[in-house]
Amino acid sequence: MNVTIIVPSLDPDEKLCKVVDGLLSEGFTDILLVNDGSHADHLQPFLDAARHPEVTVLTHEVNRGKGRALKTAFAWCMENRPDIDGVVTVDGDNQHLPRDVRACAEAMIADPGRVWLGVRDFSLEHVPFRSRFGNTLTRGILRMAGGVSVTDTQTGLRAIAAKYLPLMTRIEGERYEYETEMLLSLRSAGIGLGEIVIETVYINENETSHFNVLKDSWKIYKIIFRHMLRRRR
Repeated sequence: MNVTIIVPSLDPDEKLCKVVDGLLSEGFTDILLVNDGSHADHLQPFLDAARHPEVTVLTHEVNRGKGRALKTAFAWCMENRPDIDGVVTVDGDNQHLPRDVRACAEAMIADPGRVWLGVRDFSLEHVPFRSRFGNTLTRGILRMAGGVSVTDTQTGLRAIAAKYLPLMTRIEGERYEYETEMLLSLRSAGIGLGEIVIETVYINENETSHFNVLKDSWKIYKIIFRHMLRRRR
């Protein structure tokens, strides 16, 4: 597969190296890490990963948010990987299994007309309550107000064909709200979504997540309702 794997990361620990090792073992040969302004105490995982010839590291000098990190990577791929089939975005906390990354990449190659999401099963007992509640609420609001129906609204595992990367760089949003803005913008552009059910992994109840429940949730809901108002005009 001629695919670039994109991994945005802020203040990673040893799990980032496990992500890279897993991707390499799955046969991926082009991995792009984005250091989104990590503290000096958290730079070693990037240095360790960069020892692999298959890994490229881009760096934001200050934290700019997950959305901006993804757009930085998309723009870099457009300039430096013009012949790829597409990209797969992967979280750096080792909660996306390499085989699921491959499944999403294969789906994208087979059907590049859609953006493919790796979706979790939030009904499982080990899913933290805040994750289950947050996804259920956001999924309902997104469907009613934005006209988008997806199983997992905040999945970071997304396979995107190369032809859609210019659109990805133009979508608004700098932080976690970018991922919701992406779903709404794809709908507006008439681009379909596909879903691949993946393993639902939570390590220590996702305690290393940088998602701010109040602040980031508010940004997400504000975007959804803004799209709702546009649809009614």
